[in-house]
Amino acid sequence: MSKRTKIIVLSGMILSLLIVVGCTELKRSKPILPIKEYERMIAGRLDADYVGTDNCLSACHEHDRIRAAFDASTMGAQLKRESGLPLVDCESCHGPGSLAIKGITKELVEENLKKGKKTACNYKTLIDLKNLPAPAKSLICLKCHTGNATFNIHEWNAGIHAVNDVSCSDCHVIHKGPDLKVKPRETAEMCFKCHQDIKALYNLPSHHPVREGKLFCTDCHDAHGTTTEYLLKRDTVKETCTQCHGEKEGPFLYEHGDLTENCLTCHVPHGSPNNNLLVVREPFLCLQCHEGHRINTATGEDASFAQKRFFYNRCTDCHSSIHGTDLPSTTGKGRFTQ
Repeated sequence: MSKRTKIIVLSGMILSLLIVVGCTELKRSKPILPIKEYERMIAGRLDADYVGTDNCLSACHEHDRIRAAFDASTMGAQLKRESGLPLVDCESCHGPGSLAIKGITKELVEENLKKGKKTACNYKTLIDLKNLPAPAKSLICLKCHTGNATFNIHEWNAGIHAVNDVSCSDCHVIHKGPDLKVKPRETAEMCFKCHQDIKALYNLPSHHPVREGKLFCTDCHDAHGTTTEYLLKRDTVKETCTQCHGEKEGPFLYEHGDLTENCLTCHVPHGSPNNNLLVVREPFLCLQCHEGHRINTATGEDASFAQKRFFYNRCTDCHSSIHGTDLPSTTGKGRFTQ
């Protein structure tokens, strides 16, 4: 082997190694910055002091609807010490507020109120929530919510949403009102803001009734993260589907190959131009695995032209129990015909 050839081979090996290492790095789920950097971002001004919620709200939010909405929320309920819940207040998220209300007195608030003006805090001294990176925003919530019994949050950091810089506040509005959870009927439009490709599928003729409000994204997926693919609530696709389609679960005496493993072999989960959410319409779907056949008469002779055309019709017109059956066929061979 010549020196030139050796150099080319060695260069190729190094390049291959770099590609492999690079792909591994891209796949790894990790924050862009060390977690301590995010903790510094949410610590707030070190030259400010904690003054308590009453001082913050009386200074600038006393006449603001934000306070009324917050008091009615789950977070607001935790402001009451008699609730027995862990104490959560404004400064838990916004950081120490002494500098924000510096120079604001009750007299100033009343004077501004007479003039029809609202007294505003110096928001620049608080944590800049709008411009925080997504992992830091989520960390503000997770510092409390990972310490309670909300077990589905424990998978958040490994979930696809966290990896793609989706933060808690992208879905949950803290000052919204009594219920901070997203209502099931609101989930579709919320999810569609990012998942435009999935939204388009629900416009196809055959689709799950999500737009109709009979089924919700959260019936199948857990947005907070799971150890399964596609954020599925169940361990497999089949287990997820048979929560509703129990009659297809089995086990059956005569089972249909791949259908016992994965519903996605034949069906599209969100929407399809083909009937019954099929990947490809019949008979072409079946012909991907099975050979076609003519229909014979009871005596074994070729059927008439009218019967032969069934060769190009839907297989399920005859094989109606396609997902599985406990009954043998008329031939006794289990052809899924009854």
